[in-house]
Amino acid sequence: MAQKKVNGRRQTREWIMQFLFQLDFNPEPVDTSLADFWAEKDPIAREKCYAEEIIKGVVQHRDELDEKLSQYAKRWDSDRMGAVDRTVMRVALFEMLYREDVPPIVSINEAVHFAKDFSSFQAGRFVNGVLDRIRKDIDRPARTTGKPRKRGD
Repeated sequence: MAQKKVNGRRQTREWIMQFLFQLDFNPEPVDTSLADFWAEKDPIAREKCYAEEIIKGVVQHRDELDEKLSQYAKRWDSDRMGAVDRTVMRVALFEMLYREDVPPIVSINEAVHFAKDFSSFQAGRFVNGVLDRIRKDIDRPARTTGKPRKRGD
């Protein structure tokens, strides 16, 4: 029986997390790694496009994202965070800062979900706390889409 194609953001986000987690430990050119990665999956075109935009955006802005995470995670530099926690927060933060089509609360909720599922229940609380502190400093509605603005702009 043929496997049904993925048609949802949660599965796509899971693939994004898997890919970025692997890339943290096995740094390779993104395009080469993506080709190998997609050979094992069967996403619909819309979700593959979304995943690649997020993956490439997180890779491109990684230093900025890590700096912001370190700034808001009290007493935790991003390089000391668990790899899963750091990965899910990078994705959520990228969406909060650069994706107008994803409400920040959705990014946070998804990050907490993945932290609990792939790290620990305590990780979910940590991820939620850090991302919520950042969200409060982004001048953007938490529950709707729209252009993010930093306070003072």
